[in-house]
Amino acid sequence: MSRLLSLLALSVLVPAPLAAETVKLTLLGVGDVYNFAEEDGRGGFARLNAVAKAERAANPNTLYLFDGDMLSPSLLSGFDKGQNTIDLTNLVPFDLAVPGNHEFDFGPENFAEKLKASKYPWAAINITSADGSPIEGLGGVMVKEVGGLKVALIPVAQDTSPEVSSTGSLKFGPTVEMGVAAATAAREAGADIVVGVVQTNMENDRALIASHAFDVILSGDDHSYATAYDGVTAYVETSIDGQFLTPVDLIVEVGEKDGERTISWVPDFRFIDTAAVEPDPESKALADKFEADLDATLGVEIGTTTTAMDSRRNVVRGEESTMGNLITDAMRAATGADVAIMNGGGIRADRTYDAGMKLTRRDILTELPFGNVTVLTELPGAQLLLALENGVSQVEKGSGRFPQVSGVSFTLDVSAPAGARVSEVMIGGAPLAADTLYKVAVNDYILGGGDGYDALGGGRVLTNSGGGNLLANDVMAYVEKTGTVAPAVEGRIKIIGR
Repeated sequence: MSRLLSLLALSVLVPAPLAAETVKLTLLGVGDVYNFAEEDGRGGFARLNAVAKAERAANPNTLYLFDGDMLSPSLLSGFDKGQNTIDLTNLVPFDLAVPGNHEFDFGPENFAEKLKASKYPWAAINITSADGSPIEGLGGVMVKEVGGLKVALIPVAQDTSPEVSSTGSLKFGPTVEMGVAAATAAREAGADIVVGVVQTNMENDRALIASHAFDVILSGDDHSYATAYDGVTAYVETSIDGQFLTPVDLIVEVGEKDGERTISWVPDFRFIDTAAVEPDPESKALADKFEADLDATLGVEIGTTTTAMDSRRNVVRGEESTMGNLITDAMRAATGADVAIMNGGGIRADRTYDAGMKLTRRDILTELPFGNVTVLTELPGAQLLLALENGVSQVEKGSGRFPQVSGVSFTLDVSAPAGARVSEVMIGGAPLAADTLYKVAVNDYILGGGDGYDALGGGRVLTNSGGGNLLANDVMAYVEKTGTVAPAVEGRIKIIGR
């Protein structure tokens, strides 16, 4: 009897092993959603909201996460500075949103306004005020209890944002270094699952994946779709405009070993082509209203192109383009400049136009949605050459700084090192002279050093941004005055070394 009592007492003192538990966690990430309406029956906020609603209904353990870029650029955002995207996402709020570089295209003050208007939290661990203090309303690492799991969300913005957007005095810390450090700290603090919600390029994505500090990384910025899993980290590059979505289901096994809590999981990537998704009715009604309001003012025809035109992303960021020629010719005509330079990344429609096509206000504003102003500055040839060198310095990366030009021609050797790629520069039929002053038409964004154009800032500004016209208006006026336009690729940029 005494032995039996001893065994019973021992059984009370030694806890039984915890029973294994399975939790299904769904992560739905999206980013780079610019256009409120669908395109060719795919994407847009009405379909995106429908998917998010369905995922939450199917699994209460769902986190809906935004990895940057919606306030700009789009045709409507050129008018309302992105408020349409806030109105539509407020209908189906995110669990967390990370600001992309385009959240600052209209300045940090506009982002602060849109942050306050959002019915969901924004966060980024690597953005601070100039003095290093936190930004009001912008959070950091978020730990959420989901189905008994501690899920740490690591929000990381793109550290190159000051180079490509209008971030003002905001400070951006290093994306990879700070992201990995935050993920490691969250794991050490007891997070079961660590999720990176990041807005950065694929080079940084690869570094984040290789760190193995994250269980899942949801990334925007590259406008492409991709999934990967290396046995440690699951990864989704989240497409553009919500066209293709991939909810990631983590089947998480929670157990115990040697008295310690154990977590194991496998990812299930589900592919959703939103062409097969029925739009959310409430969201569609709001999107239809936005569309009707735009159509009333933007459907007006302004002229005809007698030649085919091309504004595809890879073209305007890598070679002379007909759309780039049209825009820069209009800039020169509006200002009387010797030379005009337009950063290819500011040309956004990503499309082609057939010869004989009627052009509308909508076409031009879709190409130039940022609300930039045409400005005229006077520069010595030496600085103009530095500006051109900057423009072609990252052509192999498809950088938005690539220069579309008017009034100048040059040879670009892509095999030469950055800073020594431009030669045979001709202006007005004569070689560029280092000491000669040239009147140069640019947009206010690159005049302020955007896209690395610091060399433009040392000249004498003849028309500042306060006195200039909207760039899109200058182009529309040019087309209207001409009636017909016939831009062609004519050897302004000769490329060698490929």
